[in-house]
Amino acid sequence: MQDYKREFIELAMAREVLQFGEFSLKSGRKSPFFFNFGKFHTGKDMSLIGKAYAAVIKEKGIEFDVMFGTAYKGIPIAAVTAAALYDQYGEDNNYCYNRKEAKTHGEGGNIVGAKLEGKTLLVDDVMTAGTAIKEAAGMVQDAGAELGCILIALDRQEKGAADLSAVQEIEKTFDIPVHSIITLSDVLIYLEGRADMAEDLKNLYAYKEQYGI
Repeated sequence: MQDYKREFIELAMAREVLQFGEFSLKSGRKSPFFFNFGKFHTGKDMSLIGKAYAAVIKEKGIEFDVMFGTAYKGIPIAAVTAAALYDQYGEDNNYCYNRKEAKTHGEGGNIVGAKLEGKTLLVDDVMTAGTAIKEAAGMVQDAGAELGCILIALDRQEKGAADLSAVQEIEKTFDIPVHSIITLSDVLIYLEGRADMAEDLKNLYAYKEQYGI
């Protein structure tokens, strides 16, 4: 496992962003794990998150003209990732983000930062049903830009209403790749080395057997 994956999992667990137990999802399923990106809340957290997103971009060879962070959680992700790409790799990239409501005074509009144009990398935290991502993809297309890739923190690798996961549905709909810092498979690999997490590991494997892709 790459260092950035391990460090991200450990940070997520330390901040209780990644929790294990029994959680009720909007889908009605009982999940043995839950991921709440909003619990990252320190400068150190955000620095490490930016480095993790940047590491995936470099590892996957993702090329883009502008990085687009969706309101709200995607906004700090875009900012710290752009900063990390400059600090770690000397790459100075454009980024922008959207407002939930268009501004009617000043500069107006609902896009802040760089102009949303060219090949766009969309960054966000997780993809559950894919609804928010589809809305963001629509903004990219409405601006006349090209949606080239999506990068998220966690891929649950879980079936949606049909046999495809939300990630697979988006990849199929927009004919683009969706990458993530970690997947459920990465979490399982990490927990294999933790004797104190044996019960949680068993529950995760059972859940993956039932709902995994």
